[in-house]
Amino acid sequence: MRILGIDLGSREVKVVIMEDSKIINSFKISTMSFYKNYCNYDDIKGLSVDLKKLDIDKVDKCISTGYGRNNVNLNNFRPINEIKAHVYGVFYQTHLKDFILLDIGGQDVKIAKIEKGITTDLELNEKCAASCGRFLENMANVLEINVDYMHRYYTDPVELNSTCAVFSESELIGKIAEGVSIESLCAGVNYSMFKRLQPLLNKFKGRKLVISGGVARNYAIRKYLKDEYEEIITLDEPQLNGAIGCCYYGDKIKNK
Repeated sequence: MRILGIDLGSREVKVVIMEDSKIINSFKISTMSFYKNYCNYDDIKGLSVDLKKLDIDKVDKCISTGYGRNNVNLNNFRPINEIKAHVYGVFYQTHLKDFILLDIGGQDVKIAKIEKGITTDLELNEKCAASCGRFLENMANVLEINVDYMHRYYTDPVELNSTCAVFSESELIGKIAEGVSIESLCAGVNYSMFKRLQPLLNKFKGRKLVISGGVARNYAIRKYLKDEYEEIITLDEPQLNGAIGCCYYGDKIKNK
């Protein structure tokens, strides 16, 4: 059985194809390009994905998740919520059944507690951009550096007190004017985000923390989290985890 999983993110659309429980193809497209160049709109059916434009052969099942999951033509796609998609993605990539999941997307944060393969608690933060990936990208733009470069630094962080992503940019500019080193500025941005994640994570105690989403690549965040959990697990494909979970979910319900 060939299954197509699509995670319709705020910045990128992640696409995974799984056949006989193995990933045979995966790629990412900017969200704007995806909707403009790879979708068709019909007044009656709504938005549908053009598989030919994506150069995807016939598939047996299509599962979608993410912000835009309900915009995809449901005659072709079965939508599932993001928590389910990301949890199933962890199941596939780690085979773990007991863990805390931290997924940091471009515009939201999802935390879930999984016990014996069942989601027993969850928390979503969709209101504050200061704890999301977009915050790090914006601050890297202010510093005129690559966001991956900023991810390296965690020691001697400059103190950033603003709780608002917009005001944090002004505060960071002020620190630049004071002559604070780029290393301390980067560490300050990373630690500022970690501080915003802490209140959410304090509600979820466990031994193993699995990180997914683009921020999973952030070395500084992972260093800060090591003091909070016994084991930090970064997925091999953290950004594709939601799309992988869609495929794996579709594989597990193949008879339904």
